[in-house]
Amino acid sequence: MLAQDFRSFFNASRREGVILSFGGDLSENVLFSLGEVLKLRMGQDATHSSVTKRVFGIFVEQAQNIIRYSADKVAEPTGSRGLISAGMIVVGVAGERFYVVCGNEVPDSDVPTLRARLDHLTTMTGDELKAFYREKLRQPPDEGSLGGSIGLIEIARRSSAPVEYDFQELGDGRSFFCLKAYI
Repeated sequence: MLAQDFRSFFNASRREGVILSFGGDLSENVLFSLGEVLKLRMGQDATHSSVTKRVFGIFVEQAQNIIRYSADKVAEPTGSRGLISAGMIVVGVAGERFYVVCGNEVPDSDVPTLRARLDHLTTMTGDELKAFYREKLRQPPDEGSLGGSIGLIEIARRSSAPVEYDFQELGDGRSFFCLKAYI
């Protein structure tokens, strides 16, 4: 039964065009290794370099969001230089477009702010996103930000369509957040 179940999962992934999938504890070191695999895989498929750069850029931003903001964090090991957080990230092909989708748990208290930011970004044109990005670069990071507060803007800018997102309440003050970008 084990082989049959796992093979079914593997076949379903292939049908969905998945070329890279990772679920579990994610760190900067794991991100680096997954990034190398993604670049090699896209190189094998002779993907145009501009598309590869956009896919890779979105992949890195989404993985960093998991590492920095997942509510499901592992305590930093002694001597470690970074965070270890749980989540999943998938890169695939649907039709003629690539997609990058990630998911992780977030505190329920973060959902309204995150939803408002994403609602705002999905209504903006490419030129508006570019101007908003430049404006945010001149400002200090948002309170509570572990980066420059521009990751979601970067994802929206590099996407070929508005990002898709969803939240599912899990209970215990957490929700599962999912973000999908097409390239």
